[in-house]
Amino acid sequence: MSIASSSIWLVVGLAGQVVFVGRFLLQWFYSERRKRSVIPMAFWYASLLGGAILLAYAIYKRDPVFIVGQAGGLLVYLRNLQFRLRERRQLGSDG
Repeated sequence: MSIASSSIWLVVGLAGQVVFVGRFLLQWFYSERRKRSVIPMAFWYASLLGGAILLAYAIYKRDPVFIVGQAGGLLVYLRNLQFRLRERRQLGSDG
């Protein structure tokens, strides 16, 4: 493994972490604007993106604990996104 390859994967891992942490800032911003706790759709998309990037990094690092944690999280994010999209479709067809 070259130093350049290691550096690229380090940037990938850090980018994934920035996206993953950024979802909390996004949720905080939306909640502050609405003066109540809100989890916007963007939170789930950021969760998926950050989780997928971090999973790729975990696979590169061959870290089974990190891999299982990120893969499990991705399932939860996908399911929550599925619930939200179904809810939107139902609200759209009821109106």
